Amino acid sequence: MDIFEKIKEKRGPIGQHSKWAHGYFAFPKLEGEIGPHMMFRGKEHLVWSLNNYLGLANHPEVRKADAEGAAQYGLALPMGARMMSGNSNNHEALEKELADFVGFEDAFLLNYGYQGMVSIIDTLVDRHDVIVYDAESHACIIDGVRLHQGKRYVYTHNDMESLEKQLQRAEKLVEGTPGAILVITEGVFGMSGVQGDLKGIVELKKKYNFRLLVDDAHGFGTMGKTGAGTHEEQHCIDGIDVYFGTFAKSMAGIGGFVASNEQVVEFLRYNMRSQTFAKSIPMPMIVGLRKRLELLKTNPQLKAKLWEIVNALQGGLKELGFDIGKTNSPVTPVFMHGSLTEATNLIVDLRENYSIFCSIVTYPVIPKGLLMLRLIPTAAHSLEDVQRTLGAFSEVKVKLQDGVYKEAEEFAAPR
Repeated sequence: MDIFEKIKEKRGPIGQHSKWAHGYFAFPKLEGEIGPHMMFRGKEHLVWSLNNYLGLANHPEVRKADAEGAAQYGLALPMGARMMSGNSNNHEALEKELADFVGFEDAFLLNYGYQGMVSIIDTLVDRHDVIVYDAESHACIIDGVRLHQGKRYVYTHNDMESLEKQLQRAEKLVEGTPGAILVITEGVFGMSGVQGDLKGIVELKKKYNFRLLVDDAHGFGTMGKTGAGTHEEQHCIDGIDVYFGTFAKSMAGIGGFVASNEQVVEFLRYNMRSQTFAKSIPMPMIVGLRKRLELLKTNPQLKAKLWEIVNALQGGLKELGFDIGKTNSPVTPVFMHGSLTEATNLIVDLRENYSIFCSIVTYPVIPKGLLMLRLIPTAAHSLEDVQRTLGAFSEVKVKLQDGVYKEAEEFAAPR
């Protein structure tokens, strides 16, 4: 069969809805200055869908550093991959600053967070090794695990008894072989907002021999006393072997980094194919990232403001009787009961009649019959934004319960 013929028939779980979803539910265009109030389809909306946790995207010092970096270096420098011709003092300085901040000996920059996490996994393990990973791991972890040529076991989300059973299976499998065990989890799970039980996993090191890789994309900059991450929040820095952070969230940039001891980072630096054969992060982004990290470290009020908004939003939702799951991070899910039709109509109502833009998650990401609105509070939001959202959510909750959203025609998304 022709590959293109297959594509016609198999559109994919999201792609099958592309004709009616494109431009509104999928690939929407938010325009204007990045912040809590942006333009969507020509109308200003209150936005809860951007991972700009600390509000750095439009911080004047960040904008200044970005502009000066571009003016001084242009977008091409350095030209080539880091290993060949794309290294610089700024790249190395940022790595040192990141390592010091998150509490590790060394760090290595990654061009993209998603690609970087896939490549970390691929580089760390060989066919003799066993991967044990959390069932609710992010897609980048799943894709990294798929590349693994050896065995992999999945444990029930955040369930230490389940993890221990899988560790027992893994130990039997590697016994008498050159194989080792790598456990992978997230610091903060991006959908539910629940912290990974890092402390519980580290405690299992007393009984089992494994290394722990933590994807802390949502925890870096938001969790812990200084914002160093979820490992700082849970007071288990010494138990984390490999730490991943992204620049796409708290740092309002692009790319990421991996941190560990000097030996491991050196190994990754010389063996990660996604970095060896890819162009280095452009200098203006590196200069801007150094400024972002400086602000993150020297302006604790940014994280304090974030958590003021988080607590107001999550506390208000709970008081109104909303189910926000077990989140203990800024990620704020709101669970409701409804069909896909009701979910899409509710979102249209929020956007068209309340001018509130947030993401929605439905089956198969969550069980059938449930829908989840996912809100990302930031330091740029105001308490007025929170109150407006609480009022709107109260009204749409009543409409959902009264069956208003069951009729698709009334709330058809504008084309």
